[in-house]
Amino acid sequence: MNFRFSIFDFRLADDSLPRDPCHMPQGPSDGRLMSLDVFRGFIMFWIVGGAAVVVKGFELIGDNPVTKLIAEQLKHSDWQGCTFEDLIWPSFMLIVGISLPFAFAKRVKLGQSYSTMFFHAAKRSVILFLLGSLRESVSEHQPYLIELSSALQPIAIAYFVSFLLLRKSVKVQAIVAGSILLGYWLILAFVPAPGIEAGSLIKDSNLVTAIDVMILGRSHPDGWGTVLCTIPTISTTLFGVMAGELLRSGRTSKNKMTIFGIAGTCGVLIGLGLHYFLLPSIMKLWTSSYGILSAGWACLMFLFFYWVVDVRGFRKWGFGFMVIGVNAIAIYMGVSLFGSNISGMLKIFIGGTVRLLGAVGPLFEALCIFLVRFSILFWMYRRKIFIKV
Repeated sequence: MNFRFSIFDFRLADDSLPRDPCHMPQGPSDGRLMSLDVFRGFIMFWIVGGAAVVVKGFELIGDNPVTKLIAEQLKHSDWQGCTFEDLIWPSFMLIVGISLPFAFAKRVKLGQSYSTMFFHAAKRSVILFLLGSLRESVSEHQPYLIELSSALQPIAIAYFVSFLLLRKSVKVQAIVAGSILLGYWLILAFVPAPGIEAGSLIKDSNLVTAIDVMILGRSHPDGWGTVLCTIPTISTTLFGVMAGELLRSGRTSKNKMTIFGIAGTCGVLIGLGLHYFLLPSIMKLWTSSYGILSAGWACLMFLFFYWVVDVRGFRKWGFGFMVIGVNAIAIYMGVSLFGSNISGMLKIFIGGTVRLLGAVGPLFEALCIFLVRFSILFWMYRRKIFIKV
């Protein structure tokens, strides 16, 4: 049974999803790519409070090289380089791409025409774009229609472009993805801006920032590019589309994993090679080296989840991640719009305990915030409430 409300679908009947971890189906025979839900949940875990819990927990151990490394990996790189935090956004772009062939095939099976699917994709893209506007407007306390440094708006654009290429061959998709990355690299290398020489990748003094100022009348205070660097994000989503087609193919699981492993490893090695010798990896500009490097790492991470969850059939351990993953848009928008209010109310009740616990207090607070958010998601999951755009 589907209840449609406003611009969202409140889905209450996905019987392929288990209600509790004790009844997680074993193996991929049920036909659902559970690894994608678990991987999505793993990525969202760090956004909804998991990162704070991990950081506060390791801070209790003391200041040492290991805790420093973990803390550095759970925040964005200042400029050049690539941390684990920098892989979250491209992992989502990859997940969107992987999902597309499965969703398309399902709609074809239901007998939907291409025009119907086209308008659905267009509507979904517009909604995602507007949700990005809402998120940024609330965050900045003033209206923002366009804010492409927020993940939702680039995802909306990349999703729609990838949909348009969904019926093309893998060869065409690969050529388009590669051409976008090469073209973007050449643009940054050879196109100057007023007062900025071609090839400059200096923070706040580069072509990406200059175009933001020219088109939007502003630049991001932290150096994040918006308009121009939305273009290469399309490549990451197209890589995901190709991965989704591979997963839907009749190849053996071993063959699929081999291709994933080779593609991911090549992406990491090529990205690192470009970073050290030709083009620095800069997430905030989404340089082509960063696009290749991050896509490679995202492929390797998904490969792990695919092997463990769908191939080996070890699913119970990932139940918590799946609870988060199946309502990713709900928790992402919820944390963005109401996170500070909920945290503020929670602190009223746990503030005394936090102070009483001393050094352990910050960890207790972070854990409580995460558990409240997860409890809401678990309540929705148990009642089969899945909010989809």
